This record gives sequence, C-alpha cells and structure tokens, in this order.
Amino acid sequence: MFFIIIALVIIQRLVEVVIAKRNEKHMLAQGAYEVGASHYPYMLALHISFFLFLVAEVVFLNRTTSPLFPVFFFVFLLVQILRVWCLTSLGKFWNTKIIVLPGANVVTKGPYLYFRHPNYIVVCTEILLLPLMFQAYFTALAFTLLNLAMLSVRIPLEEKALIEATDYNEALKKKISAS
Repeated sequence: MFFIIIALVIIQRLVEVVIAKRNEKHMLAQGAYEVGASHYPYMLALHISFFLFLVAEVVFLNRTTSPLFPVFFFVFLLVQILRVWCLTSLGKFWNTKIIVLPGANVVTKGPYLYFRHPNYIVVCTEILLLPLMFQAYFTALAFTLLNLAMLSVRIPLEEKALIEATDYNEALKKKISAS
C-alpha cells in the first residue's frame, strides 16, 4: 500500500509540474515575471529529498502502517480536495514558482477567500501526514521543519511581490471589511 500511495502522489506532483510549466509560459507571455528564483532549486531539492527520505525510512527501518492510518488517510484525502480547489481557483495563476503579473487582480475566491496561502497549508499538511501514515517520524519532523524554513523565505517574497505589483493590499482590505 505504501508504494501505491507514494507512486500516486509522485505522479500527481509530476502532473502539477506540467501544469505549472504551461501556466508559467502563459503568464510570462502576458508580461509576468518570476520572483525568488534563487530559492526555487532549494525548494525542488527539499521536495525531492522528502520522497527519497520517506521511502528510505519506511523501507530500511521497516516502518509499518500507522494504527491511525485510516484517520491520517481520510485527512490526506480531504487535503487533496483542498489542493484541487486551490489549483482550480487560481487557474492560470497557479504555479510552483512565484510568477507575478503586474496589475493583476489577486484571486479572492475559493479557499483564497478564507486563507491567504491555502496551497502552503496543503503542502505543510501533506509533508506531515504522508510520513505519519507509515510511522516515518524522522521524515515527518525533519521535513516539516525544513519546509517551514523554506516558507519563511518564500511567503515574504511572494507577499512583497504581490503588494508591489498587484491589487493585493486592496483585496485584503476588502476581504477584512467583508468579515
């Protein structure tokens, strides 16, 4: 079961890379630009290493399915629904890179109506849940911390770029006043 789930998640990530590349080309053609390119290779390395460490910990340390697997798996499936909701809500704006289109109206529908960065919530939850489903506690802890460190760089860069180039502040004000 472990290898089936991991294979499906890796296939999902590869499909997302194809979608991101397509969206990147579309956005760049519209006049968008990339922000934070220097950290992107490190983010890729983090995500690839996550799967390598997860597989290594489960295989070499003979980790088994958690007694809480049904609960973890159910939450994981809910997170996948949130992932799809994030991607479909952002549409052509969704990307694995920080691609900013000057003058664009930021997306404030779907989960973006409730959270500023719901896709990061998805990623953080997955990085915790996948290892916990198979009792890979080292991978869960190490990569949760590494991912939080990555996001501590990425989110401020993204926010700054959105504030400088889009209606981000206005959209947040509208969202706050509507609450």
